[in-house]
Amino acid sequence: MAVLVALGAFLMTLAGGWTAHRVTDRRHLVLGLAGGLMLGVVGLELLPESLEAAGTEIHGVPAALLLFVAGFLLAHLVERLLAHRQAAHGAEESDGRTPEVGLTAAAAMVGHSAMDGVAIGAAFQVGGGMGAAVAVAVIAHDFADGFNTYTLTRVYGNARRRALAMLCADAAAPVAGAASTLFFTIPEPLLGGYLGLFGGALLYLAAAEILPEAHHQHPARSTLLCTVTGVLFIWLVVGAAH
Repeated sequence: MAVLVALGAFLMTLAGGWTAHRVTDRRHLVLGLAGGLMLGVVGLELLPESLEAAGTEIHGVPAALLLFVAGFLLAHLVERLLAHRQAAHGAEESDGRTPEVGLTAAAAMVGHSAMDGVAIGAAFQVGGGMGAAVAVAVIAHDFADGFNTYTLTRVYGNARRRALAMLCADAAAPVAGAASTLFFTIPEPLLGGYLGLFGGALLYLAAAEILPEAHHQHPARSTLLCTVTGVLFIWLVVGAAH
């Protein structure tokens, strides 16, 4: 089931890359909805489940919460390191186009997508409702992943062929990650910790990347409405599953 669901992430990633190549007019609405879905999954499903599964406390704080914060900081650190490297190379090049930087950033997106697939598989090990909620969030934000993978590769001067190759790798990564979880069962405390870590990273992507990008060029009420709709949809999914 996890692998079949991950195929949805595969298709959504390709859709994001196609949009980057062809269409951008309604992208802000899709990103607004994706941000709401991700926020809903983190607050209403991932965090409560990770707190229940992880159980233990470290110096008076639940281990799942510590890993949640660590996931947020880790995503922030990776994003800052990539931004710093891009700025450094941009300063060195007269036209600001360094193909290697684009490929490095796209490769980081591929690694992130593989971990998304692992999260889908891990969530299905908890239960069908948890798996469905995490899958919705991953599939939603994979549109942005595909868009950014293609754009990052192209904007630094790489050929269209390379950009398409990185897009295909990014699309296949969640399927591979989900398939890997068929060969092992994650112990419940470790599973809770991983879901907390993933939740922190997912919250960072929603709050610091996707939602600001959605509202940057189109600060419309329709974009905000899409975000609220995403949160409400996850609420319905979680309520139905429980």
